[in-house]
Amino acid sequence: MNFSDILARRRAVNFFDTERDVPPALLEQMVHMAANAPSGFNLQPWNLIVLRGQEEKMRLRKVAMNQPKVSEAPVVFIVLADTKGWEKGHPTLERNFSEMLAAGSMKEEQREWFYGACRKLYGTSRDTELAFGVKNTAFFAMSLMYAASSLGLDTHPMDGFNHEGVMREFGIPAERYWIPLLMAVGYFRPGETRPEPKWRKAYEDIVVRFDTPSQG
Repeated sequence: MNFSDILARRRAVNFFDTERDVPPALLEQMVHMAANAPSGFNLQPWNLIVLRGQEEKMRLRKVAMNQPKVSEAPVVFIVLADTKGWEKGHPTLERNFSEMLAAGSMKEEQREWFYGACRKLYGTSRDTELAFGVKNTAFFAMSLMYAASSLGLDTHPMDGFNHEGVMREFGIPAERYWIPLLMAVGYFRPGETRPEPKWRKAYEDIVVRFDTPSQG
């Protein structure tokens, strides 16, 4: 399957096969593939809460607009953006700097510069923290969906949930995390009609300018 096929196959499906589980090894492969997504300074400010049990999926469903797919899909992700992933002392940031030292792309005398650059770019306000966490986690989330498609899995990203309700229900620390989306993962239910491709903007609809182009 080439990348065009992966793009064409991906759909946000509403109906999942409740009789077919996603093997743990396949799920792990999907996440490993998606972990190649880009992120600012390679800080990778994303985490997943993986729900498989029916009781925990029903807990999520009650704060996710009672969507049936939340409990019918074999796996549901609560996708977390780590808004504090830029901070000095954060385990991922420190591991990242150590890996760069080992690779020779950074030197020890650049450590304080690195901390300062991360703080200046991402830590000057709550808005910049949210932008940092959500923007990079969105790269990861899209990569999860493409990875799933390449492995024959189906997904549905969900905006329809009570953010504060999910945070409370699953004890997620609000001072650190924000939830950009939920994601159902599984196999499309046999007997249902697979969604047709939807309308998409064309190149000329997407490309814009707001200044006056120079006539050079």
